[in-house]
Amino acid sequence: MSKLKLIIEREFIAKVRNKSFIMMTFLSPLLMIGMGALVYFLMQKNDEKVKEIVYVDNNSGMFSKEDFKDSKTIHYTDYTALGIEETKKKVEEGNYYGALIIPKQDSLELLAKSIEFYSTDSPGMSVMSSMENKIETKIRHLKLNNFGIDIEKIEASKINTDIKMYNFSGEESSKLINGLKIGVGAIAGYLLMMFVMIYGTSVMRSVIEEKTSRIIEIIVSSVKPFQLMLGKILGNASAGLLQFLIWGIILFVISIVASSVFGVDMVEMQSARVPAEQMEAVNQATAGDKGQMIVQEILKLPILKMFVLFIFYFLGGFMLYSSLFAAVGAAVDNETDTQQFMMPIMLPLILGVYVGFATVINDPHGSIAVLFSHIPFTSPIVMLMRVPFGVSWYELVISMALLMVTFVFMVWLAAKIYRVGILMYGKKPTYKDLYKWLKYKG
Repeated sequence: MSKLKLIIEREFIAKVRNKSFIMMTFLSPLLMIGMGALVYFLMQKNDEKVKEIVYVDNNSGMFSKEDFKDSKTIHYTDYTALGIEETKKKVEEGNYYGALIIPKQDSLELLAKSIEFYSTDSPGMSVMSSMENKIETKIRHLKLNNFGIDIEKIEASKINTDIKMYNFSGEESSKLINGLKIGVGAIAGYLLMMFVMIYGTSVMRSVIEEKTSRIIEIIVSSVKPFQLMLGKILGNASAGLLQFLIWGIILFVISIVASSVFGVDMVEMQSARVPAEQMEAVNQATAGDKGQMIVQEILKLPILKMFVLFIFYFLGGFMLYSSLFAAVGAAVDNETDTQQFMMPIMLPLILGVYVGFATVINDPHGSIAVLFSHIPFTSPIVMLMRVPFGVSWYELVISMALLMVTFVFMVWLAAKIYRVGILMYGKKPTYKDLYKWLKYKG
């Protein structure tokens, strides 16, 4: 145990004293904030640009300015008097976004299929969708009039339904809380994947460096390969967690300073990426008492349980995959040779992310989500996504036990490759070679 402790300390100190580690620890949050500010600025600039669209209606004034109301970013102008050809020519030569041509047709069905839009550059999907919605609404109303149906009565008959959500103890909850749970789980899963990819490869590089410098030959003379590999994994994990903690503190401090001193609304920067229609719906849903109810729902989340499980699966998943990365590092002489072994290691990690987003979001307690939250190679991600929705204690016990047993087994298995691979030089290993190394005794 004393040797293991020394290895952990050595790996931790070597990592945190590295200049690149120190620089990225303090620069990464600034880069993240800078990227967010840049995206916000560019989106604001994009929203400031007004798109001038002209339209020509050859259906005796079927469409009017009331049908093509201006928005913040799109302005419509009636060029029907100019005619189609003159309008096209003027738009092509001018600074217009495009021309909408509505030809004369005998039936509304034919009209809906014959409308054309001309532009110099490819129009954006949001612009096309906006115009199609306006035209569809107008044609639908005209068709209803042809059927003798009173449109005002149809509009008056529309009614919004708001289903109240309660648990069996009679407490009311919010529909938006599910979105919050999905967000928390998704962030946890993404952080774990990023952590494994960054620090798992760091363990692999550390092994390759020691192997190529022949330092490893001296180290293994006094330390067992199992202890050496486990020490590297724990040392790098400790350094990674310290870096993540510093990132969190820096981001929190920057957000507080930006909000209080410079008056920057961080929520507004994030909401700039959300369409206006969705933001309006969110604002309506969170208005008044509902906003207070959502805060209460957040406080009802098992925050302590989520934090403890996050740390457990975070470390468990990292150590499981790091043992495989360490084995790969011991088997090769340089990073170029690692490519053939990286894909089988990364596939379960990527699968966990896809399964989490595909199943947990729709049915967090479904059979697929439950199965992959128990499989050790995907459970760190899938289970982290399920935890905010509430997971029974026996499921957690099974998942955690399987993860720990698999981790110990994989460390033992990888150590068998490690003890042979660290002394092999000048040969590019194959899967057949790894299998032989696993069968060696002693």
